[in-house]
Amino acid sequence: MPIIVNLDVMMARRKMSLNELSDRVGITISNLSILKTGKAKAIRIETLEAICKALDCQPGDILEYR
Repeated sequence: MPIIVNLDVMMARRKMSLNELSDRVGITISNLSILKTGKAKAIRIETLEAICKALDCQPGDILEYR
């Protein structure tokens, strides 16, 4: 898989739980888990924006191309 999702890394750096991120972003914990484990097939730009805002980071901090 060439796109690596580093959501768990950014959450750890910000000391934020899945529950807290779910509340801030407005998506379910199960959908965040799918994204966090790299099993998601797509992500909406709107969702990526909300995650970046909640974690105070850039999209490149979460998504990595290898």
